[in-house]
Amino acid sequence: MLLSKLNDSKQYINVKVDMEELDITSAESKATYEEIREWIKERFGFKVSNLNIAQTKRKCGIIERDNYNLPKNENSIMRRTSKEKTEAVMEAFKYYQMI
Repeated sequence: MLLSKLNDSKQYINVKVDMEELDITSAESKATYEEIREWIKERFGFKVSNLNIAQTKRKCGIIERDNYNLPKNENSIMRRTSKEKTEAVMEAFKYYQMI
């Protein structure tokens, strides 16, 4: 019987999902890019970009989701994150227990 054919209110299915079985790393569940940007702005007084956060994630080995907003030109230049911003992002990762 298909689940979509359960019309009678007496027919139902209980589903239990263990959060550890989901395809998400513990680091991904900790903080959003926006939360990290805001924390750094409040703590250090400067802004970081999503690119700064993503580059630092790669340095730390934190798995990122696919990025569909890729540059149209293969030869486009991607700026590197400064040491100061990398250190600030690392502090945010520590604060949010991502590393």
